[in-house]
Amino acid sequence: MLQVKYAARLGTFSGTMLVVGGIIGSGIFLSPAVVAQRVGTAPLTLAAWGLGAVVAILGGFVYAELGARRPKAGGTYIYLRDAFGTFPAFLYGWALFLIMATGAMAAVAMTGANYLAELLHLSPAAGRPIAIGFIVVLTVLNILGVRIGATTGNVLTLLKLAAIALLVFAALALTPRNAVPLAEQASPLVAPSSLTQMVVAMGGALVPVLFSFGGWQQTNAVAEELVDPQRTLPRALIYGVLIVAATYLLVNVAYLRALGLEGLAASRAPAADTMFVYLGATGRTFITLGIVTSTVGFLGMVILMSARVYQAMAADGLFFTRMARLHPRWQTPVDALVAQGVVALLLLLSGTYGQLLDYVVFADWIFFGSTAAALFVLRARDREGTVRARLHPVGILVFMAAAVYVLVGSVQSNPGNAARGAGLLVLGAPVYLYWHRQRSRSGDRTT
Repeated sequence: MLQVKYAARLGTFSGTMLVVGGIIGSGIFLSPAVVAQRVGTAPLTLAAWGLGAVVAILGGFVYAELGARRPKAGGTYIYLRDAFGTFPAFLYGWALFLIMATGAMAAVAMTGANYLAELLHLSPAAGRPIAIGFIVVLTVLNILGVRIGATTGNVLTLLKLAAIALLVFAALALTPRNAVPLAEQASPLVAPSSLTQMVVAMGGALVPVLFSFGGWQQTNAVAEELVDPQRTLPRALIYGVLIVAATYLLVNVAYLRALGLEGLAASRAPAADTMFVYLGATGRTFITLGIVTSTVGFLGMVILMSARVYQAMAADGLFFTRMARLHPRWQTPVDALVAQGVVALLLLLSGTYGQLLDYVVFADWIFFGSTAAALFVLRARDREGTVRARLHPVGILVFMAAAVYVLVGSVQSNPGNAARGAGLLVLGAPVYLYWHRQRSRSGDRTT
């Protein structure tokens, strides 16, 4: 029987759009207010986003070399497996399947659905059915082929970039027509008065900043579906991260110009408030539609890329056997996509996705730091490599230090959530032992 393989159909443009679409979700429309609150000055607000951009670019360099060294479906799972063994790799896939990807799907789907319900003047109760529709429709599109899923994502990504471009243009080129919407500031802004206070404030601000920058690593999971992945993937990663970095900095300049520091810190919807200042109610409506497009595009990218990780785990005999299969016609991991969608819908219907996401936000950076460390191992083991991470080893060490910085900040800000997140990861250990025994009984199927 002929083995079904992934179809290499995506070029550099689609790869770049996967990176951009996998990063830009709802974070840039919500997080800037939190950052302004935590640092207390406009220069430090922009500095926090600049630091986030530097970390993201360094991460892009790391994942570009890893993708060139291991151009296999599964991305981070493959790198951790080949460097440190199947156990840490399984924990990554376990966290992704249980919460990190599926919880993000539920949360982002609800965010987009709530904005759409508000835009269409529907009752708040309409949000959940709309969110369910988003997950189901996008899962089906990704089942029907990677090109269909990627093309849908490309269109939505271009639309979200167009909406952001209009926001930036309005703030930098137009004259304000309306007063800044008044909002009650919960507490007065306090600028750091010492170096120690500034370091602490920046640490707290970098958590939402780096959360908003997260997602570039997911494109590595579809490496086998890129044309000439050893060349295409590194280019897509660097181009995509640079586009996002420039976009985020320009958006924050636009927010500060339109709302001022106090207005930004107090705003619950800085993008909508910015557009209102320059274009009135029409601008607010337009950017709300842009936010819907952005969240739906991000959702589609998460659905497409995360399923490849579960398929790689199953191919190693460490997950349900059916999830290793690719459809003979569509060449997509249908069972992995369906299972992922079911878990996301269960989290959505239970209403627990937001709380669960808080538990394991820090887990993302555990795996980011571990994956960067994996590059040292793979470099020592495989001397050859056509792509080399720039600024090695300093850049990789800085990226790993940033991961530790975020972890410490997450634990300090909410130790209870960090402990619960660690507990959810620990629960993966007995599950791993079960699958490891099953694999041993049926023979080692590790590729």
